[in-house]
Amino acid sequence: MEEIIEQLREANEPVPVPLELPDEDLLVEIEEQLFIDIPFVFKEFLLTVSDVVYGSLEPVTVTDPQSHTYLPDVAANAWDAGVDRSLIPICQDGDDYYCVEEDGTVVLWQADEELIAEETWESVWHWARDVWLES
Repeated sequence: MEEIIEQLREANEPVPVPLELPDEDLLVEIEEQLFIDIPFVFKEFLLTVSDVVYGSLEPVTVTDPQSHTYLPDVAANAWDAGVDRSLIPICQDGDDYYCVEEDGTVVLWQADEELIAEETWESVWHWARDVWLES
C-alpha cells in the first residue's frame, strides 16, 4: 500500500485548483448520505490519495460537492444505471463503473452487459496499481 501511495504521489499532476483530502468526520457524513458503510480499505484510499490527479481515469472524491467526481453523485448515477446498491463506485470509465464490494474487493460493472466482469482486484490498492496507474 505504501509503495502505491508513493507511486501515486509521484505521478500526481499539478492542477489549477488542487483537491483536498477528507477527514474521518467527512467520511461519516458521506456514509450517511449513501446509506451504506464504506469499506475500511476504501476509506484509507479516500483519506490518503483522493486528491491525486493522474492519467485518464478520475476516481471519486468526497471534499467538493460541485465536482463531477463527488462520490454521492457518482453513486446515485451508477445505481440509477443498474449497478447493485451494495456496490460503491470508485471510478466511472465511460458507461462502466469500477466498484468496491463490502469486503473491499474491486469489480468492474459493465453497462452494455449490465453485469460484473470476471476480472476483480483484491483491494482498491491493487486496482490503483493495475488500472489507475496504467491509465
